[in-house]
Amino acid sequence: MTERILAIGGGKGKGREQDAERLQIDEYISGEAKKAAGERRPCGLFIPTASHDCMPYYNTFHKVYTGIFGLKTDVALTVGREIDPVKMKKKFDAADFLYVGGGDTVFMLESWKKSGLLAYIEEAYRRGVLVAGLSAGAICWFEEMYSDSVVEGEYHMYPGLGWIKGKISPHYDERTLDFDEIVLYNRYCAWGIENDAALEIVGGEPVKSISAGGKVWRIDGTSGNKIVKTEF
Repeated sequence: MTERILAIGGGKGKGREQDAERLQIDEYISGEAKKAAGERRPCGLFIPTASHDCMPYYNTFHKVYTGIFGLKTDVALTVGREIDPVKMKKKFDAADFLYVGGGDTVFMLESWKKSGLLAYIEEAYRRGVLVAGLSAGAICWFEEMYSDSVVEGEYHMYPGLGWIKGKISPHYDERTLDFDEIVLYNRYCAWGIENDAALEIVGGEPVKSISAGGKVWRIDGTSGNKIVKTEF
């Protein structure tokens, strides 16, 4: 099956609050889930590890995907608890898409590896389940990601999972100047995803952007002299 990721740059409230503009992206995800489910009622599995399993965050997800789009939802909770392998496998087997929420990216990745959740996520991804993610959930798949996870307000590049080639910043419209400076100084090519925008990656290759008001940028600093930006 084809591996798919939908990387969402963010939105108002950094993702923990649903804004009306981003509903266009949620509608796209819901439509893809319905295609995958066929005759069944589709189900979305929410993964709130980056927010330390914040249940109000899941409740917002449920209100949108069940209340507006009519899908079933479930949640994978792992922070401060042991995984029941049988129950967790059932959750992932039933999911027509995964949705990884925003928050502390570095904590999330460390927690996934420690708890064993990463293996469930990767297995679903490899068999073609759509993996959508916002902010932390958008950037963790790349080789390097721009984040302030370790000290809030201090942004640096951190290693991601490396499933997708390249470097990335979420909330790019809020971080344009500082991220561009890093890209130019290091002669990177990178992605910048604004709030209310998403980049779809199929089989490891970016294929299209989805805009709910924001934009996706391909940023080229390889000349070392100036940034060249291309809207994707």
